[in-house]
Amino acid sequence: MSALGQLPKRLVLGRPVRSDRLGESLLPKRLALPIFASDALSSVAYATQEILIILTLGGTAYLYLTPWLAAGVVVLLITVVLSYRQVVHAYPSGGGDYEVAMKNHGQFAALVVASALLTDYVLTVAVSVSSGTDNIISAFPSLNQHRVLIAIALVALLAAANLRGLRESGKTFAVPTYLFAAGILIMIGTGLLREFFGTPIEAESANYAITPDPAHVHLTGLALVFFALRAFASGTTALTGIEAVANGVPAFKPPKSRNAAITLSLLGGLAATMFAGVTAMALLAKVKYVDPIDTCHLQGFPDCDTAPQRTVIAQLAAATFGGDHSVGFFYIQAATALVLILAANTAFNGFPLLGSVLAQDRFMPRQLHTRGDKLVYSNGILLLAGFAVLLIVAFDADVTRLIQLYIIGVFTSFSIGQWGMVRHWRRELKVERDAQVRNQIRRSQTINAIGGSLTSVVLVIIVITKFTHGAWLVLLAMPLLFGLMKAINRHYSNVALQLVPDTDARMLPSKVHALVLVSKVHKPALRALAFARATRPDALTALTVNVDDAETRGLQADWERYDIPVPLTVLESPYREITRPVVDYVKAIRRDSPRELVVVFVPQYVVGHWWENVLHNQSALRLRARLQFQPGVMITTVPWQLESSFGREELDGGRGPAPGDLRRGLTTDQPTGTPNA
Repeated sequence: MSALGQLPKRLVLGRPVRSDRLGESLLPKRLALPIFASDALSSVAYATQEILIILTLGGTAYLYLTPWLAAGVVVLLITVVLSYRQVVHAYPSGGGDYEVAMKNHGQFAALVVASALLTDYVLTVAVSVSSGTDNIISAFPSLNQHRVLIAIALVALLAAANLRGLRESGKTFAVPTYLFAAGILIMIGTGLLREFFGTPIEAESANYAITPDPAHVHLTGLALVFFALRAFASGTTALTGIEAVANGVPAFKPPKSRNAAITLSLLGGLAATMFAGVTAMALLAKVKYVDPIDTCHLQGFPDCDTAPQRTVIAQLAAATFGGDHSVGFFYIQAATALVLILAANTAFNGFPLLGSVLAQDRFMPRQLHTRGDKLVYSNGILLLAGFAVLLIVAFDADVTRLIQLYIIGVFTSFSIGQWGMVRHWRRELKVERDAQVRNQIRRSQTINAIGGSLTSVVLVIIVITKFTHGAWLVLLAMPLLFGLMKAINRHYSNVALQLVPDTDARMLPSKVHALVLVSKVHKPALRALAFARATRPDALTALTVNVDDAETRGLQADWERYDIPVPLTVLESPYREITRPVVDYVKAIRRDSPRELVVVFVPQYVVGHWWENVLHNQSALRLRARLQFQPGVMITTVPWQLESSFGREELDGGRGPAPGDLRRGLTTDQPTGTPNA
């Protein structure tokens, strides 16, 4: 039964890995890049699209803002990458912004960062998988009605892959990430060459007109600025995942900080190049893209009520490589869908690591700090997958709706972390005397100050422009997470205080009173009695509850017939309860002798099949559940293995007890102070 129960687990996880092989799971840069950078790289697939969705609310009049907004996103991305290079060198232990905030701002700011990051990781999985599903549907529109089921299945596959181990999942995810990056760069290069040689690309939506939203027509002044800032805020989704490298430094091979910093630079260069290239191509190809719920605002789009519009990446691939039946088109769609789905792997690595750090600091349950069979934080992976599935179901795997909740957590942690680094460098300057090192510190401090300023401004923009579009949910979830972590920490602190040894901790109890619960004279009861006598208590009592007069009289007769050398106490129960009379009896002993220790021995059947548990052990479970809350009471379970648990040949053939057997079963040294023994 045990082997059969382990079979599904082994099929998913493979063989367990020894703890001393933890070092073998550390990542070289070639695997670290696809694992930790896939989220930031994959955002290329929807960051430009999100800018266009906002700008096309006003028709085509404001599309001229696209290159300026994209340039702002690229500048911000490069600044944040440079800022996080300072973090990985200063704090290589893997806490990232959380550790920076804890050491430089204190617990309050650290928990704000933690709540922001945990929320963001869940949204990363939901958004990436939903966006990947969109690209699958762009290639196969008939799958649109199964959108949610596809997304849930993909989350389950990701969780299973990550449960197999960090290094194994890295190998799984490396190839699609590199294929995606190569495909996008080839597409950008091909499109720009075609433009240069006079055969420009044209998207399928290039000739569509757009019906503008009346509220966004003829915007001027502050209204236009606010509108542009809202589009810019949507484009900053290109920065998601940058912080994952700083959180995952311990997973790198030595020298950890140096390898993490190199990976960050590669990530920044690739992400900036790909995002700028896709945006430029979208402008050259005259791509039109609107909110999926307003598809019919695209004038000329056929079957707008039922057919999904193709993603920006899909339109560019079709225009560049010769239509939606070309090899290039299907290559880009397959690579994009894969990398978007696998981009959630960034969260599957970041969330468990952060959860482990929080658990170590007693802000999360200790179970999140425990590694599973494959040396990964299995509980964190399962928790993340569960929350992501809930979001996907709640928002119907709709990227546009989910994206409104996104990036608030990212920029909250960005801002607090960067200002924390400014404090860190200020503290370093106070103790450093070497002029060259001081210049390096000032340079790092300047980079972090610029990063903190920019990300703080962007955070304000995001909160203001996205609040009424769903961002309020994140602003509600973060304080709830904050309060939960404080409550968990309070609980662990209270438990630690209660467990501190006091002056009486080494004193022995004045007396030990053993109680053995019996219902009839059989082998489990006799084993419990023998074991209780072997512990040599000061007093030993066999206890039964009278719920049926005939059965109780039979028990008393058997007790005398077998000459059992332990007194039998019968508790009356007019309402046929078993648990309450026993608990009241124990309470009476403790009330009369507060320093007396009461040990309750509970015989229990051990069965081999799950359904047998339904037929046995219910009274024992209820008794233990009540007695464990009584101070000064210990509960000792005495197991009796039934035949189904280990095989008939190890039993005595199932014969009933004989008086001689019973007497021999209780033959032990005389326990001191046992009445009538």
